[in-house]
Amino acid sequence: MVLGLCGLGNGWRAAARLGLAPAWIGEALSLLGVAVWAAWLALYASRWLNDRKTVLFEARDPTSSFFASLAPVATMIASVGLAPHWPDVAWVMALAGLAGATLFAVWGVGGLWMGDRAFEATTPILYMPTVGGGFVAAITCAAFGMKEVGLLFFGAGLLSWLTLESVVIHRLILQTLPVPLRASLGLHLAPPAVACVAYLAVTDGPPDQLAQILFGYALLHALVMVRLVPWLRQQPFSPAAWAYTFGVSALPLAALRLTERGLEGPSASLAVPLFVTANLIIGWIALRTLGLLLRGKLLPVRPL
Repeated sequence: MVLGLCGLGNGWRAAARLGLAPAWIGEALSLLGVAVWAAWLALYASRWLNDRKTVLFEARDPTSSFFASLAPVATMIASVGLAPHWPDVAWVMALAGLAGATLFAVWGVGGLWMGDRAFEATTPILYMPTVGGGFVAAITCAAFGMKEVGLLFFGAGLLSWLTLESVVIHRLILQTLPVPLRASLGLHLAPPAVACVAYLAVTDGPPDQLAQILFGYALLHALVMVRLVPWLRQQPFSPAAWAYTFGVSALPLAALRLTERGLEGPSASLAVPLFVTANLIIGWIALRTLGLLLRGKLLPVRPL
């Protein structure tokens, strides 16, 4: 939720800089993302205090354990959303997120290198610690004026993505994802678009060919996801649908950033249609989620 809301907020900020939208919308969405981050962080801390056995079980589960990396990753992107309004607090959040993402990536990769991992546990969730963490860390470093450090994180994220991409696709080709895990394909949608945004964040000047190549691959991923919609909808709607929103928000953001940096052509023509589509998709997911919340079905109910 935090990645999708703050990502969409950054899209509105880029649109405002291009004169396509009022600035307040991007700021409101970014602050909403920060508020959601604070709420979920408090809930997660409460689980550690009141239900530690379940949290530790999840941390050891090979399929779900990497989801915990969302804590530092969401903290980083929330810091970018908060930076224009409360820079000192945002800076502390950024440092905490950068340190947490680095430690989690080292821990996660170390576990993978020891082997004995079940084939069924190979899902797009593997991208979270190194790929998601690396690219978001690069964006965060650039937002706080540390582009040289951001390049290091971008390199770690890029090469981790290229390494894991073939592993994940190999699994997807040979063995279908179970219905409850299909929303994790939203994490497979995100890397090329987020990579393009991160690359533009840590570089200067007119966009080069690599930025356009990354955007092209992101477009391919988006079209494949559209083709898979009937198959993906076999999974009933749940908060897991927010897994799609990071990639959905990053694709138009990449196009807007390319346009902002002076690139004309296909990406500039697609920027507004992609941005409108992203707002509709994320808005629909948000309304469905609000409906679950109002009916008391957002969070699972544990038996007494």
